[in-house]
Amino acid sequence: MVLILLGNGVVAGVLLKRSKAEGAGWLTITAAWGLAVFAGVFTSTAWGSADAHLNPAITVASGIMTGDWHKALVYIPAQILGAMAGQALVVALYWPHWAVTKDADAKLACFCTGPAIRKPLANVVAEMIGTFTLFLVIAAITSKAVGGASGLAIGLSPFLVGMLVWGIGMSLGGVTGYAINPARDFGPRLVHSLLPLPGKRDADWGYAWVPILGPVMGVSLAAVLIRCFN
Repeated sequence: MVLILLGNGVVAGVLLKRSKAEGAGWLTITAAWGLAVFAGVFTSTAWGSADAHLNPAITVASGIMTGDWHKALVYIPAQILGAMAGQALVVALYWPHWAVTKDADAKLACFCTGPAIRKPLANVVAEMIGTFTLFLVIAAITSKAVGGASGLAIGLSPFLVGMLVWGIGMSLGGVTGYAINPARDFGPRLVHSLLPLPGKRDADWGYAWVPILGPVMGVSLAAVLIRCFN
């Protein structure tokens, strides 16, 4: 919920008309998404989720790494519901701005990702590379080689993961909007379909499989590679 509230909150602030952040640009969006991850991990940890999984792709990778899949049955539905709750808050927060924004594509972008150039195979590959990088570097950040036998200082890993997501957004995100998280895309896209948003278009469900399949394939490849080297 916190991840999407702050993440799609900044997208809405930049894209919706008469927002004070209107036109602030890509750097603002990528920086805020990094901070959103940082805030989401801290919040989920404080509320009792030691794993702090905000992303079904990370949950899938964890299952591949450990062989334990029972958490996925709880985590993935919770991730989607949390994303929906966060998006509902974004809609409520910016409610006056939806009506004055005439660009239906811009409104949709406040909910879910879309490609800069629609080439499904290339879009899947972009999401694969982004999510492969995400999990590979997270594994490095949390490894004993980096943190030592006692691990990194408490609170440092979430900060570094937020910085990683910022870097992925700036470097790799311009192709598809870097979902790198199926729940981040699917949950808000579902909210877009369900809510009576003024002047909205369809939710582009024909593209929705890309930010699900690409991230799952990317983390699966990274997890298998890590297991081979370990």
